Amino acid sequence: MKIMRTASRTRRGVAIRSALGALVCIAAGTAGAFAFFGGGSNLPPVPFPSENQFSEAKRVLGKALFWDEQLSTDNTMACGTCHIPGSGGTDPRIAINPGLDGITPSADDKRASPGMIGQDSSLNYASMDFFGLSPQVTSRRANPSVMAMYAPNLFWDGRATSEFRDPQTGEVVIAVGGALESQAAGPVLSDVEMAHQNRDWDHVTEKLSTAIPLNLAFNLPADLQTAVDEAGDYPALFEAAFGDGEITAARIAMAIATYERTLVPDQTPWDAFMQGDNTAMTAAQVRGWNAFQGSRCNQCHTAPLFTDLSFRNVGLRPINEDSGRQEVTGNFNDRGKFKVPSLRNVGLESGYMHNGQFNSIGQVLAFYRNAGGQQFPPNRDPLLNNPIAFPPNVNTDVIDFLNNALTDARVANEQFPFDRPSLHSERTPGNPRLQNGGTPGSGGFIPAMVANMPPLIGDETFKVGIDFGLPGANAWLAVSQSAPVNGVVARDEMLGPITLGGLLTGEGFGTMRWPIPAGAAMDGERYFMQWIVEDPAGISGEALSRVARVTLICGDCSEPACPADMNSDEVLDFFDVAAFLQAFTDQEAAADFNSNGVFDFFDVQLFLQAFSSGCP
Repeated sequence: MKIMRTASRTRRGVAIRSALGALVCIAAGTAGAFAFFGGGSNLPPVPFPSENQFSEAKRVLGKALFWDEQLSTDNTMACGTCHIPGSGGTDPRIAINPGLDGITPSADDKRASPGMIGQDSSLNYASMDFFGLSPQVTSRRANPSVMAMYAPNLFWDGRATSEFRDPQTGEVVIAVGGALESQAAGPVLSDVEMAHQNRDWDHVTEKLSTAIPLNLAFNLPADLQTAVDEAGDYPALFEAAFGDGEITAARIAMAIATYERTLVPDQTPWDAFMQGDNTAMTAAQVRGWNAFQGSRCNQCHTAPLFTDLSFRNVGLRPINEDSGRQEVTGNFNDRGKFKVPSLRNVGLESGYMHNGQFNSIGQVLAFYRNAGGQQFPPNRDPLLNNPIAFPPNVNTDVIDFLNNALTDARVANEQFPFDRPSLHSERTPGNPRLQNGGTPGSGGFIPAMVANMPPLIGDETFKVGIDFGLPGANAWLAVSQSAPVNGVVARDEMLGPITLGGLLTGEGFGTMRWPIPAGAAMDGERYFMQWIVEDPAGISGEALSRVARVTLICGDCSEPACPADMNSDEVLDFFDVAAFLQAFTDQEAAADFNSNGVFDFFDVQLFLQAFSSGCP
C-alpha cells in the first residue's frame, strides 16, 4: 500500500514561478535534454551519458533524494546540507578540522563542513579523535554542486571518475561521462559525512524502501510536492523513473546525477553582456572583465565555464598536509594538485580554496598577488612563479566582476531549477533543543547532552548520547513530560544504567536509545531529558547534563511547537522574555534562534516574531 500525504498549508503556498519552472523542465524532457540544459546559452550543451539519459521522473526523484535527510544514517544530513544553492552550491556552515597537528587554532586548520557524529557499526555513538561526540568535520571544503556536470572527474582530487561502476556489483554502468554518478555515491557511505561505520548499500536501500520521501523537509517546491503526493513512497518514485520499483545504489546515483545536470547557472550579467546586452554589466564590472581577460587568471579560469577543468598546485599549503591529486593517480608530478573550480556564482560562497582558507575574493586575490616566493613552492604551477597583481583601482573592479557579474540571480534567490525544500536541520530553534541545566563532576566537567536526531514518530533508532562524563561510571537518562525545575528534569522515567566508555577524566561517553512508537496522536508531545552520572565529585554524588527538550514530530503533519516558550510552561508571558534575555546575555544555545553560533539582533528578532505568533 502506498503511503499518501496531504500537502500542508505552507507547502500549498509555493510560488507560481516554481510551478512554471517545473512545466518548462517537463517540456525540455520531451524535446531532448540538449535542447534545454546549456545548449543555446554561452555554456555548451550539458553532456548526458547515453546510459543515463534525462527524464523528468528521474530528475524529480534525484531532487528528492538530494534533499532528503533520511538518506543519512541518523536523519541529520542530506546531500543538499553541504550544497546550498544560495551559497553557490557550497556549504554556508563553517567548522574547523584541526588538520595533522590536531591543534586549533593553527596554520594547518581547515575550514570545512560539519558532518556526522561518529557512530559505530551498531549505531552507537563513537568518540572520535579531535571531535569526541561533536559532529566530525570534513578535511576539504565542499565543492559547488552547480557547474559540476561539465567536469570529467569530480571532488577536489578527481577521485570520482568518468567511468561509473555499480557500487554494489562493481560492473561498469557508464563507460564515459559518469563522474556525477561516481561522486553521488561517495558521501552516502562516508562515516564522516552521512553514514555509520561499515554502512553498506543494503542498509541504505532497505531504509529508503519504507521511508516517506522528504518526511523531515518542509516548504517543498511544487515539483517535489506533486511527485511525493502522487507517489507516496520511494518505490513508486523509482518505478516512475526506471520502470520498476527496485531501489539500488546505481539508480540512486543516476537519479541524483540527473538532477544535478539540470543546475545550469547560465543567466548571469556576464552571459547577458556576452549575448549583446551592453547594460547587463556595470562599467566597473566591464573594466574588471577586461582586466581579468588580460591576466593569467584567465588561463585557469577560462570562459565560459570559468575553469579549464585541470588540476593544479598553487602553493597554498605544504604538500605533506594534503597531497591532493597524487592520492588518486599515484603520480609524483600530481602532488599537491587540486581541481580548478568554476568562478560562476563564486560571489555567493563563504569560503575559498580546497581548505576554505580564505573567506573573501579580496583575500584570494591578495594570495595570488603575494604568490612570488612567499608561499610553498614545491611542485607549484609555473604560472605562479611570478605574482598576479592588479593595480588597486583595477583590483576593486575585478572583485566587483567576480562577486556580481558571474552570479545567476536564480541561484542566489533559490528559484527553479535551483529551488529546494527547507531541511529539518534548518528549523529555528532546533528540535531537539538544548536548555539550561547541568552540574559538574570529576575534573570540573559538566556531562554533555548529545541530541541532534530529529524526534520522528515511528523512528525506532532515535537516540541521545553523553560526552565529557566520568569513564567507567554508571549513567542514567531521566525522561519526563514535566518542565524542568531549576534546570533539573523530574525522574519520572529512568533509563539505564549504562557504563560510560573512555579512559581519562572528562572522556566518558555513551548512548541511550529511546525508540519512538508510531502514532500520529503523539505529534507535538514534549519530553525533557537529562543525563545523570554517578560521580563522587558531583553534588550529592551525581553530575548532571544540560536538558534536552524533545518535541515529537510526524514529518509532514507538524511544525515546531511554540519556540518562544522559553520556560516550557506552554504560556507566553513576561517570564519567557526574561528567560530569553538571560539566555541571550549568557550566550546559551537556547537563545541562538537561528542556530548560527552567534548571538545578535537576528536572534532577538526571531524570538520576538515567535513570541508575537503565540502558542498553538
